[in-house]
Amino acid sequence: MTTRINQKWVLAKRPTGEPTEDCFRLEEESVGELDEGEILVEIKYLSLDPYMRGRMREGKSYAEPIKIGEIITGECAGVVIESKCPRWKVGDTLTVHEGWQSLARVNGEAATLLPADANLAPLSTWLGAVGMPGRTAYFGLQRVGKPKRGETLVVSAASGAVGSVVGQIGRLQGLRVVGVAGGAEKCAYCVEELGFDACIDYKAGTLEEELSASCPNGVDIYFENVGGAVTRAVAGLLNEGARVPICGFISLYNSEEDITQVETPFTVFAGLDTPPEHRFFLVREWFDEWLAASAELAGWIQLGELKYRETVAEGLAQAPAAFRGLLSGQNFGKQLVRVTS
Repeated sequence: MTTRINQKWVLAKRPTGEPTEDCFRLEEESVGELDEGEILVEIKYLSLDPYMRGRMREGKSYAEPIKIGEIITGECAGVVIESKCPRWKVGDTLTVHEGWQSLARVNGEAATLLPADANLAPLSTWLGAVGMPGRTAYFGLQRVGKPKRGETLVVSAASGAVGSVVGQIGRLQGLRVVGVAGGAEKCAYCVEELGFDACIDYKAGTLEEELSASCPNGVDIYFENVGGAVTRAVAGLLNEGARVPICGFISLYNSEEDITQVETPFTVFAGLDTPPEHRFFLVREWFDEWLAASAELAGWIQLGELKYRETVAEGLAQAPAAFRGLLSGQNFGKQLVRVTS
């Protein structure tokens, strides 16, 4: 029997503010013989997402924090290289939520294992536009945002993995789409490539003025990804009956303060004279519909109606650096790590 060696990143210590190199530790372990019902997945791509920073905090949240010495959480896309489960055969491609590692030995019957049909869309997109970020945009906008043709949608982090899909779905549904992104290049991409009606560079120092000018009829839906100054600027433009799906607020994730003691989108919106309909949502609320949503998203890609962009770091060793870059906005589109070719 060939001895296979798995490489994995574990949490070495909890970050204070921005994660530093010594917060992560690379370990190796041998992968033993599979038990009946198990499969071994060779990881091809690793997804990096802002929520991972929250899981590194100690304290109550919607999910348990990563323990010290535990593998960094994350979704992966890969190929089955060994199977003792009738559900999967060698060569099948799928997504697994097994964290930052090169090999994943898992129960083949786990409900969280999902086929990733590379004939519908490239394998990498099953971690991006067709996968969790795309589905987050799909359900968050349609089920929480409840769009109506002719309304105005504002989406923050507009060029990112979630925001870019939100804006394009909004465009397909007849909304006026206004993005907020960091930098002229990202804003130009949203307008010229993705078809947004406008996109505002929050780094330019004229956020409130430009946002007001771009939303002459106010804002009906605000898809929240950022928090902070963007949230405050949008809050003053919300129409009566506005809806705010809260996906996250990345501007606060590296805060050294207790997250429960700082201003969040919840405190901003609740403090308005007429608070909008707003709530935090998780894409797993619609788990039974994930594959159907992915098929529709893939169909839009095939028709040229949904575009995406990826930033790919090469090699598992680059995961921590790429993650820090993600939290500071250095990526363009979906941030991935190519673990093996």
